[in-house]
Amino acid sequence: MSEVKLSAEIRKEFGKGAARRIRRDNKVPGVLYGHGSDPVHLTLPGHELLLAVRTPNVLLALDIEGKTELAIPKSVSRDPLKGFLEHVDLLLVKRGEKVNVEIPVHTEGELAAGGNLLEHVLNALPVEAEATHIPESVSVSVEGLEAGASILAKDIKLPSGVTLAIDEDAVVLQVLAAQAEEPAAEGAEGEGDEAAEA
Repeated sequence: MSEVKLSAEIRKEFGKGAARRIRRDNKVPGVLYGHGSDPVHLTLPGHELLLAVRTPNVLLALDIEGKTELAIPKSVSRDPLKGFLEHVDLLLVKRGEKVNVEIPVHTEGELAAGGNLLEHVLNALPVEAEATHIPESVSVSVEGLEAGASILAKDIKLPSGVTLAIDEDAVVLQVLAAQAEEPAAEGAEGEGDEAAEA
């Protein structure tokens, strides 16, 4: 897991106008909370933060006016059109502490022939992991799976020290049978014939 160092400033101005001014300076307003402490309002460097949050559950080492705090992003708001960061909520963590996060599920291999579809019931797997050792993702093989097959949370091999934070029998992936188009076409023709007879 990657650790990214960022400099952050404590923010003393609030409201939409202040947030707009921060974004005009290519910075991002954010809030750091956790461990029962009062939320700390921050201003973070926009470009560096944008690069950092491309990695799921990235660990941020924040230099806040000379004091280093560790945090992980909990909520990232983006502009829907331009994609730049509008706001970020950060969760304060400590080394050795366990946190609940969601990690992306990646698939490997090809389904059995037949045009079946692979449905991601869960795109991300809820797990509990040490804050400084959160895996970026998990991989699962779907090689040769037939229609009706499913992969449960308990079937996914997790790295050492990572445990499921979801029912182990929860379906993560399932293979759906290919849709047959011919019966639908025949049904449509039948309706046409009935309409003509009417």
